[in-house]
Amino acid sequence: MKLSTITKAIAGGVALSAILTGAAFADPAVIYDLGGKFDKSFNEAAYNGAEAWKTATGGTYLDLELQNDAQREQALRRFAGQGANPIVMAGFSWTAALTTVAPEFPDINFVVIDTVVDAPNVQSIIFDEHTGSFLVGALAALKSETGTVGFVGGMDVPLIHKFYCGYAQGAKAVNPDINLIENYTGTTPAAWNDPVTAGELTKAAIDAGADVIFAAAGGSGLGVLQAAKDAGKFSIGVDSNQNYLQPGSVLTSMLKRVDVAVETALTEAADDATFKPGLTIMGLAQDGVGYALDDNNASLITDDMKAKVDELSAQIQSGAITVHDYTTDSTCPL
Repeated sequence: MKLSTITKAIAGGVALSAILTGAAFADPAVIYDLGGKFDKSFNEAAYNGAEAWKTATGGTYLDLELQNDAQREQALRRFAGQGANPIVMAGFSWTAALTTVAPEFPDINFVVIDTVVDAPNVQSIIFDEHTGSFLVGALAALKSETGTVGFVGGMDVPLIHKFYCGYAQGAKAVNPDINLIENYTGTTPAAWNDPVTAGELTKAAIDAGADVIFAAAGGSGLGVLQAAKDAGKFSIGVDSNQNYLQPGSVLTSMLKRVDVAVETALTEAADDATFKPGLTIMGLAQDGVGYALDDNNASLITDDMKAKVDELSAQIQSGAITVHDYTTDSTCPL
């Protein structure tokens, strides 16, 4: 009998075998990154993808919320040892653990999102976050009345600078004289779940003149959205469509379709014939990134704004505009 979908947050040092007892051989597994499964952002997008796969196939899967970095290798070995296949991981911090564990289980297919691990049984999926961020940066500049926009990132790491650099480039493509205020909630994984600090940084940016603030901060971003709403300003969500969280205040959300990546991975990586080891890149052309437009923000984005941003998207896809990728060149030419 297959085990129904489970989630268990475990304390460091506690074996994972207990949560896998009774798991059906070859049930897939999804492991979320730090910050919590229901962060309304990155991890929740991964969960939504797994749930979409479950609905479409009638299958079941195992899932796990990490509590600290030390659990990564243990989690991989326990799931792989029970025959979970594929094992899908969300987050850039999996590089070391997966590099170590993947060769130990050559018959298990692993899929990792947001980092690259070179192994014959690993598919690495990365996103062109910089191009999606460019588009919401353009929207921010088009909406701003003060000529100042803000950015609150989560953990101060190259991936989040990739968001900022694209955002800044998009804003300057619309208004070369725009002022940008850049902040991060911290330098440790706790930065992904600190809405209080994110809210304080947002208030400071608003006090300095920002009237649109982009949150690329995981669960911390909820503090940005709330602070902008309280001040009568606009925010921009990230990863998942967060427009509904503060309707009328969230200008848009930079979509990063982690849900699509996970759903596809659970389908394709379960079969060696359809598994795609190596690097997969999801960008504008693949609808891997973009911006959210729905009933919650339709009144905030005019037809002219949409036309301008869609034109910029077409120019990026054609190669007429090159958006700088901070993760390949750690300078942001602004």
